[in-house]
This record gives sequence, C-alpha cells and structure tokens, in this order.
Amino acid sequence: MIEVRYWFLFLLALIWIIFASVQDIKKKEVANWLNYSLLAVALAYRGFYSLIEWDYWFFVYGIIGAAAFAILANALYYSKIFGGGDARLLIGLGAILPFESLMDIVGEGIMFLFLLFLIGAVYSIIFSFFVLARNFDKFKIGFHKNRKMLAILYALAIIVIIFIKFVMIYNGAFYFLVILLLILPLLYVYLLALDKCMIQFVKPNRLQEGDWLNEEVKLARGKVIKKSVHGLSIEDIKLLKKARKSVWIKEGVVFIPVFLISFIIYLWILNRYGGILNYLVRFLI
Repeated sequence: MIEVRYWFLFLLALIWIIFASVQDIKKKEVANWLNYSLLAVALAYRGFYSLIEWDYWFFVYGIIGAAAFAILANALYYSKIFGGGDARLLIGLGAILPFESLMDIVGEGIMFLFLLFLIGAVYSIIFSFFVLARNFDKFKIGFHKNRKMLAILYALAIIVIIFIKFVMIYNGAFYFLVILLLILPLLYVYLLALDKCMIQFVKPNRLQEGDWLNEEVKLARGKVIKKSVHGLSIEDIKLLKKARKSVWIKEGVVFIPVFLISFIIYLWILNRYGGILNYLVRFLI
C-alpha cells in the first residue's frame, strides 16, 4: 500500500505531468517553469513534512533522489535521447518517487527507468507508424539506400545463430536469441530510414527555441548557426527570421505522454506489490 505521506506528492506529479503532456502535444515543448515548479513544490513539501514529523530523512532522500536523477537526465539529454523538457521532468520525479534508502534510489530508480524506456519503446514504435504514413516516400528511399547494410547484418546474424547452435541447448533462451537476432537488423534499418522522415523543412516564423538543426546554417557575412545539443536559441531564431532563412529541423518524438503512462503503471505496481523490484521477484518466483 502507498504510504499516506506520499499521496500529495503523487497527486502533484500526476497533475503536473498531465499539464506537461498537453503542452508537449500542442506545442512540442514544455515550459521550464512547469518542471522547475514540480521540483520546488515537491522539495518544499518534503521539507515541511520533515519539520512537522521530525523525520529529516524524508527530505534528504528527496534531495538525493533529485540529484541522482539529475545526473541521469543530463546524460540522456547530452546524448540526445531526451529533450530538455523530458530531462527536467525526470529530475522532478526524482524528488517524487518514494525512496526510503540508498538501495531504493539505485534499485527502484533503475526499475522506474526500465519501465519508462519499455513503455517508451512501445509508444515510439506506434508513433513511428503515423510518421511513416505521412512520409512513406521518404521512408522507401531511406530503406532502399540501406538494403545492402540489411543484407550484411542478416549475414552476420546467421553466422552468430550457427555459432550459438553448437554451444547452446535448444531451450527458451536459444529461441529467444534467434528471434532477437532476426528482428534486430530489420529494426535497425527501419529506424535509420525512419530518421529521415523526422527531418522537416521549417520556415523561420514557425521555429521554436530548442528546435534541433539537422545541419549548420550559413548566413550572410560569414555568420554560421551550428548544430547544438541545446537546439536553437532565441537569438538564433531572430537571426534566421531576419535573414528569412528556412532550415531543416530534426523533429523528436512527443515523449512526455510516456511519463504519464509509465507513472500511472508505476503507482499501480507500487500500491499492489510495494515496488517494481517486489513485483519482479513475485513474478519470477
């Protein structure tokens, strides 16, 4: 069962993530104040509760959780797996999740990320079908260009399958590896072709702060706007508008709804089994 002291935090997170999801769907961005206020209110509540109940660990684990998730969020952000809004929301959730020990932060934190990426993978595949439907011609060209790579990958997969055939017995693990090796090459080439569909030619008046350039842009008098992990700045957009320069932008997946779905599933698991680790132990046993 979920402890009473966490009810406010979970309700707070649900409301904030719902608002963030609406923003992400409508504008493909999440306002900084929304994510920062989630972190601020969560820590303020933990601090106030700690003073009332004389339980300073409730506040300390909120700080440690936010700090640990901040490290992960920055790693995901600078590797371009997460956008800025996704990263900041993850930091806020670090102060929300019910960590009661350092082992909880490691174990439950990793399990929550695993759940997030698992839901995200399914969501991204479904999302990709809609992108593919709108850009099928681009997809065909991209897939056709990578057909030789697909053949090479399948040749390597068959060699590996032949090898593991002689070192493994025919059990569930063997068949799982075979299916995985047959799916991965196709999935890799599919994602390469789909990546081309995510690149759009955008007019300067439609640009937003944080949009990712697909390639650097040369302006008059030797001025160059380079690709950056932070995306376009407000100053960059002003320069592009002044030059009336349309640019190629790489769009990302509208990912905040994945946080909402994952958090709801996490709360259900937490309330019923006491955590994702407990659920996995019961499932495996």
